[in-house]
Amino acid sequence: MNIAVCIKSVPDPEYYEKITIDPESKRLVRDGIPAVINEADCHAIEAALRLKEQTGGTITLVSMGPPAAKEQLLEGLAMGADAAYLISDRKVGGADSLATSYTLSKLIETVGSFDAILTGNESADGATAHVPSQLGVWLNAAHATNVVELCYDNGIVVTKQFETGRGKYRLKTPCVIGVMPKANEVRFKNVRTILEAKNKTLKVLSAADLKDVDDQYLGLKGSPSQNGEVEAMSGDKECKMLNGTETEIADQIVEIIHQVIGVKEEA
Repeated sequence: MNIAVCIKSVPDPEYYEKITIDPESKRLVRDGIPAVINEADCHAIEAALRLKEQTGGTITLVSMGPPAAKEQLLEGLAMGADAAYLISDRKVGGADSLATSYTLSKLIETVGSFDAILTGNESADGATAHVPSQLGVWLNAAHATNVVELCYDNGIVVTKQFETGRGKYRLKTPCVIGVMPKANEVRFKNVRTILEAKNKTLKVLSAADLKDVDDQYLGLKGSPSQNGEVEAMSGDKECKMLNGTETEIADQIVEIIHQVIGVKEEA
């Protein structure tokens, strides 16, 4: 079974309090913020490795992002993937989830033929959870999201998480699967796999390298959803000590609430 795994380079969640938004472009300013593989994508890689152990085949990582995202692809190769491809091009910059999924679909079609395409169910920075389903539509493939378990049994059998329980489905291949965070235990990398990763295929492509691309679906131009106005909120907070009996303190709290919501005290 040949498997593709879509991964995304995202800002390290440990540094989220340092991330700002550019008021002009309305995009995240990531300068000086370390990048990591999106957490759910790590679980997608692990799920792919387990499928490969069942069926044989290959695992190919695909991603879209700046050239620095090669570091996250290299890390994915060290986890056990066989090859990696990154599309890095100004033409695909500023993409929303629709343009992103279109670009990834074209990258997947360009670099190989796959029985299964795995993704993290959602990204830590965008958290829309749109891409797995959109990718399934672009690729005209069966797709499932919110997947917490999967294995191969005359097709790929997935367990989906719902608000009120779980459901099990068998998907025909090719198919697209959105893997939830914590769906499995991600294996550790070791010195051997890290060294081996440096000798594996890792290629950076441009939009011009993709097959049968319609430019109207790429990047900012191909993104129907645009960021609105951005307002920076102050994190400063004021603390006021309330003294008195329980009843007096309760009355003070009520008075403060009335002031905040604009309720006037009766004479």
